[in-house]
Amino acid sequence: MNVQWLKVIIAAFFEVFWVIGLKHADDIWTWTGTVISIVISFYLMIMAGKTLPVGTVYAVFVGLGTAGTVFSEILFFGEPFKWMKMIFILILLLGVVGLKLVTKAHEEEVNS
Repeated sequence: MNVQWLKVIIAAFFEVFWVIGLKHADDIWTWTGTVISIVISFYLMIMAGKTLPVGTVYAVFVGLGTAGTVFSEILFFGEPFKWMKMIFILILLLGVVGLKLVTKAHEEEVNS
C-alpha cells in the first residue's frame, strides 16, 4: 500500500470522529474536536486526490467512513445490532475493496 492510500484510510478514520461529533458534540471542546477532525479528514483526502483518481478516493473514503461510523455507533452508543445492516455494510466494503483493486491495476497499466 502506498502513502496516498494510507492518507485515505487515515482520512476515513477521522471522518468517523467528525460524523459522530456532529451528532454528539454539546460543548466547546467536543465541537473543537469535531472541527479539527473535519479539517484533518478533508486535508488528507484532498492530498490523496491529487495523485489518485478522485472518484475512487472519494468512494473509498465514504465507504470506510460509513462502515466505521456504523460500527462505532453500535459499539459505543448503543445502536441496535441488525444483521441486514451488517450485510449491507459488508457489501459496501466489498465494493470499496474492488474499486481499490481495479484502481491499482489501472495505475500499474498507466505507469508501465
